Amino acid sequence: MEFQDVVRRRRMVRRYDERPVDPAVVTRLVDNATRAPSAGFSQGWGFLVLDTPEDVRRYWESTAGPEAMAEPDSWLAGMMTAPVVIVPCSSKAAYLGRYAEPDKGWTDQEESRWPMPFWHMDTAMASLLVLQTAVDEGLGACFIGVPPEAYPALKEAFGIPPQFDPVGAITVGHRVPDLGAAGSPTRRPRKPVEDVVHRGRW
Repeated sequence: MEFQDVVRRRRMVRRYDERPVDPAVVTRLVDNATRAPSAGFSQGWGFLVLDTPEDVRRYWESTAGPEAMAEPDSWLAGMMTAPVVIVPCSSKAAYLGRYAEPDKGWTDQEESRWPMPFWHMDTAMASLLVLQTAVDEGLGACFIGVPPEAYPALKEAFGIPPQFDPVGAITVGHRVPDLGAAGSPTRRPRKPVEDVVHRGRW
């Protein structure tokens, strides 16, 4: 698929059919994620791949809870149809440690040196590569947040190390056509480029 087609077709998909995702494609999704840029080539990310029904169910149990799963609303009912969930995680410690190495010139690991949390930003860029690769493979995907109160249960359920925190989750599968969410381009117009791009001056 042409790159411009990948960009144009990318959207958040919230319901999937029953077909499984080829394991080789799942591998390509995360392989491409590791090609994302990272500050100092810190690569302070990790990707938890859940591609069995048991593991996917355990993900929803740890983040949504058994009660919500017993009577899911329309959003959760759709999202739970995804056969694959990828949880991208970031490690602040990896970045603070990397920039305390001799070639970076800092001698401490002071977080205040960072104007933005690049550990999250770089992992988000890696996540976008997962979304784009899914489109290139003819699949649908959706990046969603993980409720902060669910972090302990999620990390315990899957043995995520203490130095890593989920930045979200990506559901992947074969798309079921729908109208899109209330905030999607099918229901809410995309802002014109000239309204958001400022050349030379705001």
